[in-house]
Amino acid sequence: MSICVNVIGAGLAGCEAAWAVAGAGINVRLYEMKPEKYSPAHKYGGFAELVCSNSLKAARLESAAGLLKYEMEMLGSLTVPCAKANSVEAGGALAVDREKFSDAVTEKIKNHPLIEVIGGEVTELPEGTTVIATGPLTQGAMADIIKELCGEGLSFYDAAAPIVTAESIDMEKAFYASRYDRGDADYVNCPMNKEEYLAFHEALIGAEKVQLKDFETHPFSVYEGCMPIEELASRGVDTMRFGPMKPVGIDDPRTGRRPYAVVQLRKENREGTLFNLVGFQTNLKFGEQKRVFSMIPGLENAEFMRYGVMHRNTFINSPELLNADFSMRERPGIYFAGQITGVEGYMESAASGLIAGIAVSRKIKGLEPLRLPTDTMTGALSHYISDPFNSGSFQPMGANMGILPDIGTRIRDKKERYGAYAERAVNSLRGELDRIGFENNS
Repeated sequence: MSICVNVIGAGLAGCEAAWAVAGAGINVRLYEMKPEKYSPAHKYGGFAELVCSNSLKAARLESAAGLLKYEMEMLGSLTVPCAKANSVEAGGALAVDREKFSDAVTEKIKNHPLIEVIGGEVTELPEGTTVIATGPLTQGAMADIIKELCGEGLSFYDAAAPIVTAESIDMEKAFYASRYDRGDADYVNCPMNKEEYLAFHEALIGAEKVQLKDFETHPFSVYEGCMPIEELASRGVDTMRFGPMKPVGIDDPRTGRRPYAVVQLRKENREGTLFNLVGFQTNLKFGEQKRVFSMIPGLENAEFMRYGVMHRNTFINSPELLNADFSMRERPGIYFAGQITGVEGYMESAASGLIAGIAVSRKIKGLEPLRLPTDTMTGALSHYISDPFNSGSFQPMGANMGILPDIGTRIRDKKERYGAYAERAVNSLRGELDRIGFENNS
């Protein structure tokens, strides 16, 4: 009987894991509960559904997000090429048409001869090597299985921004521009003067929020990387002006001056018919969102195609439980992948699945394991989630240059410094891949 690896969950992480294992010539059973059942945040029937934003962050190599994606391509990623093939204009970021991106990943997975997709909810842990990539909203039987394997999970709250139609934006008041003129003028900017901003702030902090659902009634703990805009506003009158409404690097072409504050909107799809409000994740009631966000100049008559939502995410205490290859220390045949491990972000989630899939396939084939250097972004993230030192106060971590070891040379220019970190990472990863004779099977 041939070996078959189980992968539970066809999100970004699960698809990467399945693709890596199948690419090594090993059979995969990929379990996915959609479309029979959906989590509170998921709506689309395809695999690798993007829920919070359609941006995969910066594209340039000399950035943490860009470096992560570059390394993933070196490792044979499925999702990065699919994202590039279905991108929409977003200045220096890689943003995608989320439905076309999902369709592309789904087609690749379903057409792979070694991947069998099994629909329906998993109620028992399958026998054999298994990658659990069920996501941060895992519920029901799988949640019980994970609890039995790992003990109590930790929880935090994540939020998604609203989407409006392009034609409903008043371009007599808004204008196209990118911050510091980076890339093309891909963002729609809605400028505010001081009076407009203060009125908006007052309305926002006084707006009514959605009552949390039963499964979200744990102590309220907002993850800083996806802060609801009303929570940010409650921290001080100027907090938003130093966050998502920061006017630095943007001049209003009508006045030639920097506005007091600005709301940026980014393309949601390739055609540019939909835009999302950047950084405006929210838990306000839908009617309140319409009322308050319509105060933004240019959005007075905005047509909302999706209102913002907020949902609970859970993640395991990975530093106590997992090795750097995302395998369990006490159950080496079981791997975890995705945001449930405490990596934060779309590509970080996908990268964890890719790493787990490579680890599984090399172990099965009796090959020397891939040991990601900690001066690479993938290696630094793997080290962070598996370092027992972090177990006492473990919180999710996304790709950032701060988790890389110091380069040892003082470089004042930020772009040059990050470029040096990126060059070191790429060379280091290439050296490791050459050392073990790694084959990119993408």
